[in-house]
Amino acid sequence: MKKILLIEDNKDVRENTAEILQLAKYDVITAVNGKEGVELAQKEKPDLIICDIMMPVLDGHGVLHMLSKNEETSSIPFIFLTAKAERSDFRKGMEMGADDYLTKPFDDVELMNAIESRLKKNEILKKEFSKNVQGINDFINEAKGIESLKKLSEARDVRHYKKKDEIYRDGGYPKGIYYINKGKIKTFQTSDQGKELITELHKEGDFFGYLALLKDEKYTDSAQALEDSEVYMIPKEDFFSLVYKNAEVSKRFIEILSNNLIDREKQLVNLAYNSVRKRVAEALVKLSDKYKKDGEQKFSMQVSREDLANMVGTATETVIRSLSDFKDEKLVEVSGSTITILNYDKLVKMKN
Repeated sequence: MKKILLIEDNKDVRENTAEILQLAKYDVITAVNGKEGVELAQKEKPDLIICDIMMPVLDGHGVLHMLSKNEETSSIPFIFLTAKAERSDFRKGMEMGADDYLTKPFDDVELMNAIESRLKKNEILKKEFSKNVQGINDFINEAKGIESLKKLSEARDVRHYKKKDEIYRDGGYPKGIYYINKGKIKTFQTSDQGKELITELHKEGDFFGYLALLKDEKYTDSAQALEDSEVYMIPKEDFFSLVYKNAEVSKRFIEILSNNLIDREKQLVNLAYNSVRKRVAEALVKLSDKYKKDGEQKFSMQVSREDLANMVGTATETVIRSLSDFKDEKLVEVSGSTITILNYDKLVKMKN
């Protein structure tokens, strides 16, 4: 049974609306003001919220603002109730992220249609991106059903890359975004002197190459396979149909972009202030955090000294010396190109 939170200070409207919803087999909880509504939403995690705009203590806009700041409540469908005299508040509410609104007085058909429509769309949008290609196709095809888009998944481009194969290059124009089904990918920038700096590592289930697409600009980095990989390219039109029309997809990519910006800022600070020894330790920790599989006791990975140096931002010879020191200190084990981390905690706590 779906749970609906009704926030309404007018007793008659609240009781009548709650009765209609209960007759429609919804589990209804009610709040008499915005403050109480926010507390109930955070506690009960309803499937949908119906909220009046003009209320004492905290108005509807304040309720929406507070819930949108909370990760656990930000994606709950939100319907405003507004009197005709308050129609000017409608645009403000929609710009803040409300999903729909009903003008009072409304009838039971209008109410049910609005609720059923929002719940149905939210069920689709809540589905996680599966860690496989079928999951992507399922999600896109369901979005296609909403918007009546045609031939959305027919152009799915499957590409196989060998280790060190180039996926895209700095200066190229993006035609879509990439999803990793198998393998490991690095993205990097190249200086005028030809030196590389690895900006990000990607694994199975990751998307990459979307920033240039969102900015409608040429790539400012390059992407290359760290090992034999299987990558799927989602065409530009399909990607934008999801980002622009589906709130949950937009929210996901905003979160990804925000995390990337935070990581880039940390990387710049580390390059500026951390010693090479600490930066090498941080690079090994990052590799472990990114690629260690559940259940693995120790993390091992084949990684070239050149790639490690490009992560650290130093010369290959310097990385080799640092690895030799770490080996003597029993922090890592080195066999050819394979590095095994023996003491993760000490690498994390490495002093500058």
